[in-house]
Amino acid sequence: MTKIYAEIIGTMILIFLGNGVVANVILSKTKGHSKNGEWLTITIGWALAVFMGIIVSAPYSGAHLNPCVTISFAIIGKFSWKMVPFYIFSQLIGAMLGSLFVWFLYKDHFFETQEKQEKLSVFVTFPSIKNLKINFL
Repeated sequence: MTKIYAEIIGTMILIFLGNGVVANVILSKTKGHSKNGEWLTITIGWALAVFMGIIVSAPYSGAHLNPCVTISFAIIGKFSWKMVPFYIFSQLIGAMLGSLFVWFLYKDHFFETQEKQEKLSVFVTFPSIKNLKINFL
């Protein structure tokens, strides 16, 4: 059970800090707001988010923090297939909690931001220029 809690907490920290730095840079009237969205700030913030999620959960669960990592370890035989659904479920719960905390912390800034695309950018990635063929590649 400790492994499951570690995955929830580690994934929650990863998403909270990672999406939190994006919210701080993109949403209106935050201290870190920038018109162009400072990519270096966001990149360093995400790197530290991954680092913190791993530091917190690695001693207990191996710090998968992502269903792709869990499935990959199971495929190569370094992780039990019977634990895969539990890990994936705990990672989903952790990601939802992290996102909820970001929304709650920046709720006023979400209401102040007029652009729907900027609000959405806090939680998802999409191309700046929409070209189906090129974006697919």
